[in-house]
Amino acid sequence: MAAEHVDVLIVGAGISGIGAACHLRERCPGKTFTILEARDDLGGTWDLFRYPGIRSDSDMFTLGYSFRPWPERATLADGASILRYVRETAHEHEIERSIRLRHRVIRAEFSSAEQRWTVDAQRTDTEEHVQLTCDFLYGCTGYYRYDEGYNPDFPGRERFRGELVHPQHWPQDLDYAGKRVVVIGSGATAVTLVPAMAAVAQHVTMLQRSPTYVVSVPAQDPLAEALRGRLSAMTAYNVVRWKNVLLMMLSYQLCRRAPGLMSRLFLNLARRRLPASYELERHFKPSYDPWDQRLCAVPDGDLFDVISNGSASVATGEIETFTENGIRLRSGEELEADVIVTATGLNMQILGGLELVVDGAKVDMGSAIAYKGMMLCGVPNFALTVGYTNASWTLRADLIAEYVCRLLNHMDARGLAVCVPRLPPASSPTQPLMNLKSGYVLRSLDQLPRQGTYGPWRVRQNYLFDRRLLRQGDVQEAMEFRARHSTPAAQPLPVAA
Repeated sequence: MAAEHVDVLIVGAGISGIGAACHLRERCPGKTFTILEARDDLGGTWDLFRYPGIRSDSDMFTLGYSFRPWPERATLADGASILRYVRETAHEHEIERSIRLRHRVIRAEFSSAEQRWTVDAQRTDTEEHVQLTCDFLYGCTGYYRYDEGYNPDFPGRERFRGELVHPQHWPQDLDYAGKRVVVIGSGATAVTLVPAMAAVAQHVTMLQRSPTYVVSVPAQDPLAEALRGRLSAMTAYNVVRWKNVLLMMLSYQLCRRAPGLMSRLFLNLARRRLPASYELERHFKPSYDPWDQRLCAVPDGDLFDVISNGSASVATGEIETFTENGIRLRSGEELEADVIVTATGLNMQILGGLELVVDGAKVDMGSAIAYKGMMLCGVPNFALTVGYTNASWTLRADLIAEYVCRLLNHMDARGLAVCVPRLPPASSPTQPLMNLKSGYVLRSLDQLPRQGTYGPWRVRQNYLFDRRLLRQGDVQEAMEFRARHSTPAAQPLPVAA
């Protein structure tokens, strides 16, 4: 029996996959598509994470889709609201019927002779093997492992007699009311957890090895509130969206060009929210420049508030060992705890770990070279969504989806069946795809594609540049095409080894 065939197969039903499907339905109405999702429901990140206070770390006017206004008032929205937004988007665009839940993609192989992908998946509920074929494969899986967070091997952790949890696998029955909590970490997850848990815990300590830049943002956008009811929802959304895009770009450029100035600015803003006697530089002055790692945004300074009122505190130092009753630092300081939360980060994983093969040759992600930050050189009829490191993920996801639609329509209009980005000249230098110095990135550089230093192989992390490149740029640039019904088996496509 022949495998079921669709024009486009999307892997992942999170915010990227649902958005990609909406763009396909609108811009390529004749295309058939299916979304394979490994989990029990759509929503991706926003269905997976259930820890207290879970929310976005980007503003919702840019994390929301370009084609559907964010309907609520919160700038940094809670996870349940974002999940509801993604589900409503899927429902309104009739995407739900195209999603197959509990289908984990294991392997995908492109055949130049057949000019199509064969995709092997396994049902997570029955372990049944499922096979489909498609003309175009579209990875929308995010960049981290859903089944496993990063958990350092802390000395003595087996000695701790309390409860030890990781935010990625939060037990819904965890009772921390009136208890002493230590949250290990200082990234977006930690600064979200601490104020949320401090509301009912006896005390919460955020234990960090080194400080992070933490910036307060308004819980509700003043411009959005001023425009509410005065303009149509879409017009107001676009105005606020552009305002936030430009402010983010300005802030990022200032951080890169005048890091000392911006570091002092962030420190002074934090100083205004904390007691005069607080050890500000010890706990909130990082050793790195702004945007070497992502900034942590907190709504209305909630982290600073719980520190100021005494329900939470920050401890900066290295862990010597876990003890029966908590954690001992190398400084000798003891942190007593009933609950320890290891908000220690993510494990990165491109394409959900699926094996990508072209004409029998496995694609090595660590040496593959990205094309326009959304395709891989030498890999035909394939795109993947990788969002910005310095702005909202969905800004780039939307642009990539638009480009994929442009590319598919270009091929259909000319009777083309195969597109494959060319490799840059062999002498061209390459560099890591992501320019952050965050631990989760540095730990995974050998698993991530690389980028070039110029042309379509360079990833610029610049929304205005990408908007022009992906919406208006030449889809034929550094791209090889093959006509439908050609016989290219004697000319295997070049694949990065």
